[in-house]
Amino acid sequence: MRFGGPLFMQFSDPDGWAGAVRQSGYSAAYCPVGADADAATVKAYARAAKKSDIAIAEVGAWSNPLSPDAETASKAVEHCKRQLDLADRIGANCCVNISGSRGEQWDGPHPANLTKDTFDRIVAIVREIIDDVKPKRSCYSLETMPWMYPDSARSYCDLIKAVDRERFAVHFDPVNLVCSPQIYFSTGKMIRDFVKRLGPRIKSCHAKDILLSGRLTTHLDETRPGLGGLDYAAFLKALHGLDPDVPLMMEHLAKEEEYAQSAQHIRAVAVKVGVKIL
Repeated sequence: MRFGGPLFMQFSDPDGWAGAVRQSGYSAAYCPVGADADAATVKAYARAAKKSDIAIAEVGAWSNPLSPDAETASKAVEHCKRQLDLADRIGANCCVNISGSRGEQWDGPHPANLTKDTFDRIVAIVREIIDDVKPKRSCYSLETMPWMYPDSARSYCDLIKAVDRERFAVHFDPVNLVCSPQIYFSTGKMIRDFVKRLGPRIKSCHAKDILLSGRLTTHLDETRPGLGGLDYAAFLKALHGLDPDVPLMMEHLAKEEEYAQSAQHIRAVAVKVGVKIL
């Protein structure tokens, strides 16, 4: 299993970037350049990654293709295409976005998000992105979310079947699927079921944690790995059965120290359950 997170070290060239990744103790990294980078720069970073045995886990395409504002939605789709093209050129495992929201908050809940009409729109958008770019090395993926598709292993399977494109893959963030006490207290079961159904198509995963508080009615908050209720033993063992180049990427923490603490916790659990992290 590969492992990575954001970099806090400064770098000025591809070799410096690769050195920073390795000095941070990582074997995987977020994409170090944007879609506006010229071809030579993209190739240089791809070579540096290969030379240092670093997997470029994902290229973010964070935007709202389902925005109620037509111009915003159109620009989002074009952004996804550019980012998928970048992912393919640099050799990233995947380009990842959320499916989007029908409301004003790009990543927020809306009554129309989990409807058949929205499902069909997502299918059409994903097909358009993949068919226009025609990636040969990378894949387009949607991050699992609590209030938009894909919101479960079953809905992800339904999307894969409906999209019907080889280059549509899976991005797994189990914390985003914990949206009730019932799931919170059985995250191991949820993770095992998800990986059983979708494992061969998983290209990248996010590492964080989630904490259920005692306030009414139900309050669930993100926290750093080790401070919440996610079954990391089950998570790491499930990922261990996948392609060894599938990365687990830490995210959403504010300080370098928090990433170090999270990495320490994840590595300790890995040792305990006999999972090797590259």
